[in-house]
Amino acid sequence: MATALQCVTHKFCAGDLERVFAGCFARSHRTRLLGGAEEPLYQPAADSGDWNLLYYRQDFFASALHEISHWCIAGSERRRQVDFGYWYNPDGRNPEQQRAFEQVEVFPQALEYFFARACDYPFRVSVDNLDSPENCSKAFRDSIYQRSITLKSQGLPARGEQFYRALALSYGGPEEYRGLQLSADEFER
Repeated sequence: MATALQCVTHKFCAGDLERVFAGCFARSHRTRLLGGAEEPLYQPAADSGDWNLLYYRQDFFASALHEISHWCIAGSERRRQVDFGYWYNPDGRNPEQQRAFEQVEVFPQALEYFFARACDYPFRVSVDNLDSPENCSKAFRDSIYQRSITLKSQGLPARGEQFYRALALSYGGPEEYRGLQLSADEFER
């Protein structure tokens, strides 16, 4: 399926995220981040001695950040289920399916925003529905922005905070996310 990626020469190499993730969670959670997949997938370990595998699309930096966000939010029960027990409808979702997608994506995308800021990587709201880009409602973008404000004031989930700090150290981003200035414009892209 997928393998660990090697970086070429650009600043935002997903293989670097694999190393940062491993430094944070390989021992404590027996979880590996791997790129090169056709589609993102979380595969829990079959046995206690095996590795949990978190796959992201191809070598896409943003895909890796997004999948890590889902992992950092998932509780222990969800981390025992394939793809955290979520459903997935591919491109071409109708408006009702898109709204259901948006409901479960607000929190992970808000957390992904902080990870992107720690790396000085441009954050983009993802509708994950390329066949219907107009489905990205202002309400969805506003919800992600509002959840980001809440996370900033109340704190990131424990694994999210650990990963944020490791990213900031690795990429030279702001060490303290609570001091970040958030702007609704950042969520309009």
